[in-house]
Amino acid sequence: MKHTWKITFVLLGMFLITQLIGLAVVHSYTNIPELPYGMEPPEEINPISGLVSTIIAFVIAISLVLLLNKYRAKFILRAWFFIVVVIALGITVYSVIFYIPSIRTYTTYIALLVSLPLAYLKIFKQNLLVHNLTELLIYPGIGTVFVTFFFFSLNPILSILVIVILLVLISIYDIWAVWHAGFMQKMAQFQINELKLFAGFFIPYLDKKQKQKIMEIKQRYKKKESQEKALKKKKVKVSLAILGGGDVIFPIIASGIFMKTFGLIPALFITAGATLALFYLFTTARKGKFYPAMPFLSGGIFAGMIIGWLVTLF
Repeated sequence: MKHTWKITFVLLGMFLITQLIGLAVVHSYTNIPELPYGMEPPEEINPISGLVSTIIAFVIAISLVLLLNKYRAKFILRAWFFIVVVIALGITVYSVIFYIPSIRTYTTYIALLVSLPLAYLKIFKQNLLVHNLTELLIYPGIGTVFVTFFFFSLNPILSILVIVILLVLISIYDIWAVWHAGFMQKMAQFQINELKLFAGFFIPYLDKKQKQKIMEIKQRYKKKESQEKALKKKKVKVSLAILGGGDVIFPIIASGIFMKTFGLIPALFITAGATLALFYLFTTARKGKFYPAMPFLSGGIFAGMIIGWLVTLF
């Protein structure tokens, strides 16, 4: 098992809450004329060209991040993260306060006023609680943009086919990036160690052996200064439980499109399938090893799609 039961359920809980918030935000925008901050896609999108454009944009983004990582362009990366976080948080907050009639005229600005300080605390102050709480709201915003982009109202079944193809391609890429190229691990380590931030859920914790070492040191040394020196010499490592942002976004996109096509109940089967798949990964993965989550999540999503579609037949 990769993490302790407690940490596993905390990660699963945050994942599930984010999925449900994502569905709520996607549903909220069905009654909102357009996405704020220029995120509204063109009115007519060719499904094939839309998929190709997304893949090209994804490749460019990954290549750019790798290049910036290589040259340690910390300021540019932090600025990039900051802008993305502000927009994503703004989209999520906007979906809530839009329904308050008294402030509707100023909704765009109020959403920014809320998201800017949260993004600042997240990116530049590295507060662990703020980091994980904002993650719950960031991915619903990003997921809603992609749902809006990929949902073809004239042919919603085609939207599902496009997402299935995208999930297969992303899963193949994830396997290659983690198990063969290995640069996903390097990107995560650079973000955590150099940038002091991470695009995903991030929980440091101590396992039983680490806690035992600390207890022994505290019992041996009474003064706090002596304890700190001893801890540095012993090099007690803190375990990290992480879940990448992409692993959270894609289930939101799939369930969001399914909800717009078949309704909420069928979409919830996708959420359940993805959550169970993630639980399986966490409980079967070995500690200290890296695993691509998307193949597991995609399997859960596809199972949820099939069950959800069968439910619509009755």
